[in-house]
Amino acid sequence: MKAVWYDKIGDAQSVLTLGELAVPELSAGEVMVKVHASGVNPSDVKTRAGARGALAFDRIIPHSDGAGVIEAVGEGVSTERIGERIWIWNGAWARPFGTNAEYIVVPAEQAVPLPDTVSFEAGACLGIPASTAYYGVYADGPVEGKTILVTGGAGAVGHYAIQFAKAGGAKVITTVSGPDKASHAETAGPDEVINYNKGDTAEAIMAATDGQGVDRIVEVEFGGNLDVTNKILRPNGVVATYGSMGDIEPKLPFYPMMFNCVTVRMYLVYLLSKEARDMTVNGVNECIKGPSFKHMITEVYSLEDTAKAHKAVESGKLIGNVVVKI
Repeated sequence: MKAVWYDKIGDAQSVLTLGELAVPELSAGEVMVKVHASGVNPSDVKTRAGARGALAFDRIIPHSDGAGVIEAVGEGVSTERIGERIWIWNGAWARPFGTNAEYIVVPAEQAVPLPDTVSFEAGACLGIPASTAYYGVYADGPVEGKTILVTGGAGAVGHYAIQFAKAGGAKVITTVSGPDKASHAETAGPDEVINYNKGDTAEAIMAATDGQGVDRIVEVEFGGNLDVTNKILRPNGVVATYGSMGDIEPKLPFYPMMFNCVTVRMYLVYLLSKEARDMTVNGVNECIKGPSFKHMITEVYSLEDTAKAHKAVESGKLIGNVVVKI
């Protein structure tokens, strides 16, 4: 099979290799997937570049997310799954063989049925961006009638989070860094878009909520936004956070947060419990069935151009998801 791999960490153009590898062997409880699309996430490029530590395996086929068709099943897996369109989560998490190849073998539960209305390219965005968004919105229960703040609404996770929260009946406010990102975030259908580089962000959020504040925050920059958080979060509010790159060791204002009875939920989508994973994959699939649901696929590359796909993600200039079409 054709695949792209690396056997040392470093620059994408230098270490990513296109070549032929043996089709992976199928074991009990697993499925073999003919990959049609492979999602490229920031975590994939950071791992390849060495930001996540030394090389974990002798050779790594990158990318945790993907979508395709089941071609074979191992012992204990129903043969009725052969021919099923699926999307993959954790394809390269703690494993050397990710989705950036013609075939991948994964445990059967990591191959989730893909609705017929959803393209393989969109399916390759569900394992990390969409799942991170859904869990952040719903980890603490239903959102109907609640006010949700989604920070970074133009980002891949934020764009999904806005739609998931609206689908659940929430009022959604989102923050962005400028007019172009505001226009992009608006396509997800939030009730209010606030440019955090223009005026007082906390005041704008309070004005948008008639002075009541928000019930929950789906947070991409926990440390950098703490000051705003403590001004706009209602008592018994929740901050569900999946990032803090601007301030990786934030200092918590403990007593102000305690006296507001704030819950801080830090999560990593790779490590969801079975119960949380089931809630997430089922919820994602239910939401994306509708014809009006929007996926943010910005650029699509060929397998041969995987290095260019990695560079595009690393640039930080793109708004949306990057996919490799296999």
